[in-house]
Amino acid sequence: MFLLGQNEPNVQPYPYDPAYDPEVQSGVIELLLGLGCSCGWGIVSILHFPLMIWMAVSCIRRDPERYLWIWIIVFVPLGPVIYLIARWLPSSDIRAPKFLHRWTRSREINRLRIAANQIGNAHQYVELGDSLRETGQSAEAEEAYARALAKDKQNLQALWGGACVDFEHGKLDAAREKLSAVLEVDPAYKFGDVSLLYSKVLHGMGELEAAREHLEKHTRRWRHPEGVFLLATVYAESGEPGLARDQLRGLIQDLEGGPRAIVRKHQFWKGRARKLLRRLPSA
Repeated sequence: MFLLGQNEPNVQPYPYDPAYDPEVQSGVIELLLGLGCSCGWGIVSILHFPLMIWMAVSCIRRDPERYLWIWIIVFVPLGPVIYLIARWLPSSDIRAPKFLHRWTRSREINRLRIAANQIGNAHQYVELGDSLRETGQSAEAEEAYARALAKDKQNLQALWGGACVDFEHGKLDAAREKLSAVLEVDPAYKFGDVSLLYSKVLHGMGELEAAREHLEKHTRRWRHPEGVFLLATVYAESGEPGLARDQLRGLIQDLEGGPRAIVRKHQFWKGRARKLLRRLPSA
């Protein structure tokens, strides 16, 4: 019989290395996590105060429910973040960057390019143009709308999309021509958006009288806050501050008396209306 361990090889133990000690490793991990959390909370605390000031000022100036939300911003933990998500973002004009849409919709745009090349009808070019315009590729969108109009000169969608691109590029004469063609066929196309853009084109071209006449008709049918504000701006620029003041007060009353969702969405125009009211000469 052999004694236990009699023929076992003479194995020398490895020298102790703290790097491989499980207790040391867990301690290092806890230390790193603690440092990471400390840095993270440090950054949050640094950003919290400026965000709180920004949201508080915006709330006081623009929010009709300011007396409730100002307490949330100042005293509730993460109050500024809550206000940013619940109130400020829905009422702002900030959108995701167009390059991000371009990346997320690359497959769709490629499919539309193939369809336009293979089928070649005005409809396919309009769909391609809309997708390109929405993702910030305005030069390619302009070409797509032009091809659609070459197939169908009376295509309202192509005229509208082309006018939007022209306005974005400062080609006001071309935009006016396309918008006029749309309004002749359907004055209510896009629920007044075409009419509103036509007013903006007229104002941009310095034709205050034409812009005034068109906006007066437009605002009787559609109470777009932007349209009402633009009409007030035209009155102010024409030396009629009383009429401008009436429009701005009416705009503020419309928003204050409307549904909460509408009020939140258009707080931007309410704030601009108040600023313009303060700049107008007193009666």
